[in-house]
Amino acid sequence: MTERKFDDFKLHIEFRYPKGSNSGVYLRGRYEIQIADSKGMATLKDQLGAVYGFISPTEMAAKDPGEWQTYDITLVGRMITVVANGKTVICNQEIPGITGGALDSNEGEPGPLYIQGDHGPIEYRNIVLTPAK
Repeated sequence: MTERKFDDFKLHIEFRYPKGSNSGVYLRGRYEIQIADSKGMATLKDQLGAVYGFISPTEMAAKDPGEWQTYDITLVGRMITVVANGKTVICNQEIPGITGGALDSNEGEPGPLYIQGDHGPIEYRNIVLTPAK
């Protein structure tokens, strides 16, 4: 978890996982964007590209396990856009509330970036967070 807290931002993050692994990236410590071995799976609210439990991706953009993958995420207020591996899978949709595992329910406040780490190994690199304009 980052020490610094963030409001509206753009996040670039690269990740890879072995077969069967999953994790998540928590935006402001409240909204989980799912990372899961999902190639060939249906576009469900618990698969790669989803806002966990709330918003399904419009298409499955997952690559094979072991390949580096990317998310480019823009979060402004509760409006989110998720680009997974170069494909826009969620386009400016409102997140209806906090997801499971949220640090708190203070949605109007800045929060940290945190990475879930208890559902299998995941590697991360090139994490870049910049203020949204």
